[in-house]
Amino acid sequence: MEIKPIVLNPRSKNITEGKSRAPNRSMYYAMGYEAGDFVKPMIGVANGHSTITPCNSGLQKLADAAIAAIEAAGGNAQVFGTPTISDGMAMGTEGMKYSLVSREVISDCIETCVQGQWMDGVLVVGGCDKNMPGGLMGMLRANVPAIYVYGGTILPGSYKGKDLNIVSVFEAVGENAAGRMSDEDLLQIERRAIPGTGSCGGMYTANTMSSAFEALGISLPYSSTMANPHDEKMNSAAESARVLIEAVKKDIKPRDIVTKKSIENAVAVIMATGGSTNAVLHFLAIAHAAGVEWTIDDFERVRVKTPVLCDLKPSGKYLAVDLHKAGGIPQVMKTLLAAGLLHGDCLTISGQTIAQVLADLPDAPRADQDVIRSIDKPMYAQGHLAILKGNLSPEGCVAKITGLKNPVMTGPARVFDDEQSGLAAILAGKIKPGDVMVLRYLGPKGGPGMPEMLAPTGALIGAGLGESVGLITDGRFSGGTWGMVVGHVAPEAAAGGNIAFIQEGDLITIDARQLLLQLNVSDAELAQRKIGWVAPKPRYTRGIGWVAPKPRYTRGVQAKFAFNASSASKGAVLDDY
Repeated sequence: MEIKPIVLNPRSKNITEGKSRAPNRSMYYAMGYEAGDFVKPMIGVANGHSTITPCNSGLQKLADAAIAAIEAAGGNAQVFGTPTISDGMAMGTEGMKYSLVSREVISDCIETCVQGQWMDGVLVVGGCDKNMPGGLMGMLRANVPAIYVYGGTILPGSYKGKDLNIVSVFEAVGENAAGRMSDEDLLQIERRAIPGTGSCGGMYTANTMSSAFEALGISLPYSSTMANPHDEKMNSAAESARVLIEAVKKDIKPRDIVTKKSIENAVAVIMATGGSTNAVLHFLAIAHAAGVEWTIDDFERVRVKTPVLCDLKPSGKYLAVDLHKAGGIPQVMKTLLAAGLLHGDCLTISGQTIAQVLADLPDAPRADQDVIRSIDKPMYAQGHLAILKGNLSPEGCVAKITGLKNPVMTGPARVFDDEQSGLAAILAGKIKPGDVMVLRYLGPKGGPGMPEMLAPTGALIGAGLGESVGLITDGRFSGGTWGMVVGHVAPEAAAGGNIAFIQEGDLITIDARQLLLQLNVSDAELAQRKIGWVAPKPRYTRGIGWVAPKPRYTRGVQAKFAFNASSASKGAVLDDY
């Protein structure tokens, strides 16, 4: 079959034109290229496959399917790797501090390879949490035609007739420590929770971001909720490659797709599905990479008009595979679109608008399922990710406010300057109902790397304290976290935010109704506490008897991240100059 040449963008002329470019072509001949290959588009395949984590260990078959489809469609596939960090494996350890850092490393890898090799397009394959925001940020920086292929969700595990997932294990640790679960049951849950390849199964961060990418139009319809072991996931990867080749012909680029209106669509879907708090941090960073004006207050603007439609874990009943069977993200989007809560004119990677993609779907979800609710019978009338402000977080912080029996509490502060001592206090039974735990010096600069707090929050749930104990932190939460928790407190402790000056026993108010996070200490007292405080560099004293933690890293990637990271309220990006 004759392959018709594709009109290349000017980037490829360094390969196809001029005798001065002969050395460039020589390098390609060494890899088996022939003369006819130089009229074909050079398509990068950013492959996140690794055997580090089940989230990414099933990606190679997807990359292989995409490579074959690129070549069959008349492109040259140029494969390069991207790293990953497993949040589930690193959780509660020093390694967790590399998770958010990996978002930046992944985006740098993609930008570097696509720009350095003058690729005409790029297909990104990723699985674990930071693969997606990192991948899209790199795509936006390079701004050549691009598509995202999500690795797919994991299938549920099972024990004693109950479905299991990664969060089941963290909560089981807390139940076991509280004497509510036997050692044998804990062991069996640990062994059975993760039955194979794929990303964590609830509406946690990976599935939240994949769903949001589908809503953006940068991934194919239905692709975000497919299970990694299923053949449809591999078929979707091949179709993604074919769609990308067409996008190269049409010159549809990521910044044509990722606009303020399409980000509003993505955030509406995040709210409707009960998605992860991490989506706030990542979409601030994605908007920054896209050059789109988007602030932390925009999330609140979308939240108040968007209902929660889906009954999904961590606070609900169902997993992503159940959402897929019920109609997937397209049905959620059509329900929102029919209610006037989505922008139907946004462009997708296929060249169609959102409204065109969803045209054949019913306005309401099927009656034979209860994963997706109708617009008039939502789980909650407004979205679940609220932006709280107050003297503890004047720049804003993020709280999940749905599913709580009492969204307002005031209690005494229990203060910890690291995650491990806070977790130890929970497991030792030292945290009591009514307490408000403060975990600080865990922000972008202070952690550094803004680690997630699934170990302590999971332990609180397991100990039966999820509804009665508050927890605030300048770090992050796992997408699997629920309860009376508030994260991304900004400014962070290491930047001199007021969270640094909380003392044991101070009264703290968390009020989800008034969107308030308040330290009940006078301004004069706070000012007194700040006297002598210096941002932690070497070991300085701050105030009388107060000591700022000494930075753990002074060289390497963590030190660079700590030095460059912006506030969480700006996405913790490294290039906000």
